[in-house]
Amino acid sequence: MTESDTVMDRLRIERAVWSFDARLQDLPRRSRIAKRRELRQNLRAAAGEVGARRAVRQLGSLRALAAEYLDAEYGELRCRPSWTAAALWIAAIEGVMMLLDQVSSTAFRAGVSTAGAHPVGAVHWRGIPYLISDKTITYAHDESTAIGGAWTVWVYVLMLGGALVAGRIWRLVPGLRRRAFAHGVLSD
Repeated sequence: MTESDTVMDRLRIERAVWSFDARLQDLPRRSRIAKRRELRQNLRAAAGEVGARRAVRQLGSLRALAAEYLDAEYGELRCRPSWTAAALWIAAIEGVMMLLDQVSSTAFRAGVSTAGAHPVGAVHWRGIPYLISDKTITYAHDESTAIGGAWTVWVYVLMLGGALVAGRIWRLVPGLRRRAFAHGVLSD
């Protein structure tokens, strides 16, 4: 062992391991963890022989190493979209909108009921600009019915636009172009 195992040596190794791991985000979690552990063990063994600084330097480019792992796992389609992230984004926006719709509608109805002990007739609620459209609530015989209050087009734009960004859907384009060139649909 040429150098003692100092805090700085361990930090160098961990920095290299986590930088490498950050570039492997497209891999499944278990595979990423296994590759991270393997790199850490190899760096610790190499650090015992040549020192941590030299061991990390001898790795070369962490970006290139991560790219090789991704190529080995996925081939040329290594940059894939995350359908899970896209679905989670849509579910989160839908949950927030449902909560906002329920809370605002309930608050408006409670306000109308507070203003008059037994309201009768139609009451117009202006909604939430850009999110929820107008709603008409009709009161009769201590019951109420509502018409309107739909989500506006901006909510759906936010859902789909956010899903495109969160899921990195644009990563489909190179694969689709390669497939189109291979089948002769597109030409240079």
